[in-house]
Amino acid sequence: MHYDPRSETCPLPYSPFKSCTVPRPIGWLSTISKDGVANLAPYSQWQNLTFDPPLVMFAANQLSSGARKHTVVNAEETGWFVWNMATYDLREAVNLSAMEVAADVDEFDHAGVTAAPCVDAPGPRVAESPAQFECKYLSTHRLRGSSNHGWVDVVYGEVVRIHVQDEVVTSEGKLDIPRIRPLARLGYYDYTSVTETFEMKIPGTNEMTNVGLEGKQ
Repeated sequence: MHYDPRSETCPLPYSPFKSCTVPRPIGWLSTISKDGVANLAPYSQWQNLTFDPPLVMFAANQLSSGARKHTVVNAEETGWFVWNMATYDLREAVNLSAMEVAADVDEFDHAGVTAAPCVDAPGPRVAESPAQFECKYLSTHRLRGSSNHGWVDVVYGEVVRIHVQDEVVTSEGKLDIPRIRPLARLGYYDYTSVTETFEMKIPGTNEMTNVGLEGKQ
């Protein structure tokens, strides 16, 4: 099967678009409003961009009403957002934080997680999360949609502080990913978590390239 999503109806009962780019890492993002209200929400369009300096991005669709997401507004107005690693153990809190609630609701309380202070960012981070990035807001690129909900804000930030819990670091100084079980988004209502890893090195690469790929300091 094939079809043109611009002009043809999908021949399947569920669109395959959202279930092909998988698994998608989750940007579980905390911000604070200019009025001091803590916000927490998951975004499955989240990614690292480069490492020198460490830059990240997330994409947030507008609400069907045409309103922009609180995370985007808060990041723009305060200049900061915080990424919290979403894990299998925290899956229910992640799901609760996906609900649309009023701007004056403290979403840390709503999700039942603990707000820990950041060092640089004005808003809190999720204390139960094994790793967090404090991100300084850089810019927003708005892309036009075919509907209110289709509009998207692509937000860029620079990671200026990294937090990692000691318990999830192996003896050789790497994150213990199978122990952490990071949460990832699939299509439909489906998620997965990382429970198995394997290693592959690119043949013929030099030592400098290998150091860069592995992130060795």
